[in-house]
Amino acid sequence: MAEAARVQASESTPALVGVAGVVLEAFPDGVLWWADQRLLVVADLHLEKGSAFARRGQLIPPYDTTATLTRLSRVVTRLAPRIVVSLGDSFHDNDGATRLSRRDRAALASIQSGRDWIWIAGNHDPALPRDLAGSHLDQLAVGPVRFVHEPLPGAPAGEIAGHLHPAARVAGNGRSVRRRCFAGDGERLVMPAFGTYAGGLNIMDRAFAGLFALQTLRAFMLGDDRVYPVGSRALRPD
Repeated sequence: MAEAARVQASESTPALVGVAGVVLEAFPDGVLWWADQRLLVVADLHLEKGSAFARRGQLIPPYDTTATLTRLSRVVTRLAPRIVVSLGDSFHDNDGATRLSRRDRAALASIQSGRDWIWIAGNHDPALPRDLAGSHLDQLAVGPVRFVHEPLPGAPAGEIAGHLHPAARVAGNGRSVRRRCFAGDGERLVMPAFGTYAGGLNIMDRAFAGLFALQTLRAFMLGDDRVYPVGSRALRPD
């Protein structure tokens, strides 16, 4: 079954990422795949961010939820996971789920259908409505791996988190490239934000201080059809 899942995923090239001895696949669309468990991980969907901004008078195109769910549906169709773990800030605020359009609510239900869906509580959405399908947890442990929203310095090995929206910048030959990325050192992994309107914070920022061993830190930068591992010496601040 795991081998079949890898074949299904072959239309884009992942990078192999180790976390506490477990090898996972990081894909260019910003999802993490644990083939042996048929477990898919996404982080920081920030659904209904556009409508949250509109409530405060900042008008931006209100299509972010549809765009995010469309991309997520493609991933789920491709990989056919048994379990989906959403690492918090799945909605931009606690009321986000109540603002879903009928079409987007149906799209989400279709994506969830036939699989275990786990919502990890985030700082933006610590109290999602209980009528939203799926399990609601503060964290989830599977073998040596723990799925949480916010990474914490000094946490035991095996932590996979979101929250910080990591991005990396590299420079050379007179040009610079900045992309969302996975950030990991073999003991911990912080995932990029999947949401359409979610930004990225450079992993050289002090918000990441104390999370990684610099000598083994790697940024797995998202390309159009593959993921590019980059060592810490090549990383540049913004």
